[in-house]
Amino acid sequence: MHDYILTLSCPDRMGIVHTVSSWLLTHHGNIVHAQQFGDPESSRFFLRVHFALPVAEPVESLTADFAGAAERFEMEYRFHDTARKARLLVLVSRQGHCLNDLLFRVSGGQMPAEVAGVVSNHEDFRLLAESHGLPFHHLPVSAETRAAQEAQLLALVERERVDLVVLARYMQILSPALCRALEGRAINIHHSFLPGFKGARPYYQAHARGVKLIGATAHYVTEDLDEGPIIEQDIGRVDHAMGPADLTRIGSDIESVVLSRAVRWHVEHRILLNDRRTVVFR
Repeated sequence: MHDYILTLSCPDRMGIVHTVSSWLLTHHGNIVHAQQFGDPESSRFFLRVHFALPVAEPVESLTADFAGAAERFEMEYRFHDTARKARLLVLVSRQGHCLNDLLFRVSGGQMPAEVAGVVSNHEDFRLLAESHGLPFHHLPVSAETRAAQEAQLLALVERERVDLVVLARYMQILSPALCRALEGRAINIHHSFLPGFKGARPYYQAHARGVKLIGATAHYVTEDLDEGPIIEQDIGRVDHAMGPADLTRIGSDIESVVLSRAVRWHVEHRILLNDRRTVVFR
């Protein structure tokens, strides 16, 4: 048997599940797992079906064969071959906790992905990347060189057939043009203090204000800085006895876990966009 995943969204009306299951029956497909959600606010229906076929078929063939059914229901849909691992390009600056966590999880087979390379505007994590046998691309950037640097980055994405760009504490703001080019295939992580505590030392600012909860948010990258559709969030409780270094340590752990969850759910095709929000099938 060969496993595939179908994800789709469309206006919500009767007959969608019946149509999909009937189509699978004609292909002798067996449903392994299915999840669905009808959003009463947007009147849209979302579906993720993990199914198996007795004979392998290219996703292009499945996509073309399903087009008639999809057109009747105005579906936005995609087929995914589970045998194919998603290719990641990880961007990092000078905070390596998220990078290190992702490389460990991927190398340990904890998520169906492979890292095509690591990109940084600094040299700090060259040895870490190379210790995992990964190409390290040093692409320094300044206000004057940003356009050329982003052109290099986008060329690397295309050349390496990258499915997802992961901003693992990459402390550079992407241009609107690059955000549009990577729409739906770039994930960022940030501390959930935004917009209250901006800059390089947010946990020190949080400590100075006496916060009781710290956290992190993973979201898709859009032109609106740190306001893209949210994929995952988590928090940790802190208290008066903890110093800035304690908050930084706890916050770094939360950031790493939240980002890894978001990346995993993306490469497992569990996330569908619902306007400015996401539907995440766990």
